[in-house]
This record gives sequence, C-alpha cells and structure tokens, in this order.
Amino acid sequence: MGKLIMAIDQGTGGTKTVLFNAQGEVVGKAAVPLQSVYPQVGFVEQDPLDIFENVLRSVRQCVAAASRVDPQAPERLAAVGISNQRETFLLWDGGGTPICNAVVWQCKRSVPICEGLKGTNVEAEVRVRTGLIVDPYFSGAKLTWLLENTPSIRDGVKSGQVCFGTVDTWILFKLTGGASYCTDYTNASRTLLFNIHSLSWDDTLIEAFGATGLRLPEVFPSSHAFGESDFESLFPKPVPIAGMIGDSHAAAFGEGCFQPGEAK
Repeated sequence: MGKLIMAIDQGTGGTKTVLFNAQGEVVGKAAVPLQSVYPQVGFVEQDPLDIFENVLRSVRQCVAAASRVDPQAPERLAAVGISNQRETFLLWDGGGTPICNAVVWQCKRSVPICEGLKGTNVEAEVRVRTGLIVDPYFSGAKLTWLLENTPSIRDGVKSGQVCFGTVDTWILFKLTGGASYCTDYTNASRTLLFNIHSLSWDDTLIEAFGATGLRLPEVFPSSHAFGESDFESLFPKPVPIAGMIGDSHAAAFGEGCFQPGEAK
C-alpha cells in the first residue's frame, strides 16, 4: 500500500478534509460545519478555539472513514496540506490564548475606516505595495478597528505581546504547540500589511494601520516544511505539514492557472 496525502480546507462555513492515495483517488473524507457569530449588524466573528476544534473533528472523521476501509491508513499518511478562508484573522498572546474572536472576512465593521482612507497617501501606498485596494474585505482595516476600539489590544500590540495570524497561521500554531508561527505568501498578501514586491511585511503599511509592535508570522512559499504534528495523538507519529495556501489561490492553482494573465 502506498502513502497517503491529507488535504484540509478550513472554510467560513466549516472544515472539509480529504485523504488521497498516490493515484489521486479519495480514500476518506469528512465535512464538519462551523458557526459564525454576529454581535451586531455588519459584524461577523468566529470563536478561535471552535475553529481549531472544527479542524480536529473533521480530520478525525476523515481518518475514521478511511480506517473502515484500510485500518493502516493513519500509519500511511505522508504529508498534510492546509487551505483556508484568507482574510479572516486572529489575535493571541505569546502563550497561544486568543485575546478576541476571529474577525471574519465578511465583517463590515471597518467600512468607516476605509472610507476615511480614500484619496489619502495611505490608499496610494496600499495599491502600490500590496496590489490591493483599501476595502473592509481585507484584514488591515479591521485590525485598525480593533486597535481603535479595544484599549487592551492596543496596549498589547504596542508592547509586542500580541500575535497576528490568518486562519492557516492559527491552525499551524495550535497543531505544533506554538513551535511554528508561519504563513504563506498567498495569505500574507491579503492582509494589507504585506509587500508583494519584497515578499515581506511592510513597516510603512503596518504603521499606517496603527499596528506598530504587532508580532507577525514568518512568511514562506505555499510549498514549504511548515512544521509537523500528530494532531493531538491522532496519528502514531508527527506528520509533516508541507503546504499552506489561501483557498481561492488554491482553486486557481488547481484549475491550472500558472502564468500571469490566466484566470479561472
């Protein structure tokens, strides 16, 4: 029997997990729904610990389904790849404890902030440095809202005690017990804080969004040795997490869009 590869897709509405064999055939799959919360009109949040447990439940169910056909499936897992809802972000302290709910990409709390940036030098710098527009869809302006409206978060960021991450980073951090604090280029590029030309976090933009002092993950290509995990003892030994990528970027790659100008 050959090796297996696991794909985890942590999306807004839930987590889907699929096990593939070397021929690309599905040998196990599962889907577990995830709830969002709406604290007021236009606000969309998710519980960070619910997100992580949602991933674990989906993986457990997928492995259980595969094991009914092949009891050796857990031992044959060679690597894991993770895709995720991209612009949703989380904040946590150095010990890995969330300090607020995840702010979902659908959330519109930062509309006034974005409107206030229209026509300014910040808007121009965002476009040049990130390739994006100032819009509440992306993480940066929602982060600014949190900093302006939550003094404890603002103080924590200034003192260097707050970690920022998109959903992939949070899942990786939790799966590795805090040993890996990383993301990939695709997820970083959706934050309004990442320079797509230098492929690095951009101090000018971080300052513009009021986030100086924020701890940010290391950034790597989507195919990278991000860390390893036994998924809380589900697998007999730690398995490499060998890929992370934003879900829409993954879809474009899956459709064969490899060159500039191609679209799906």
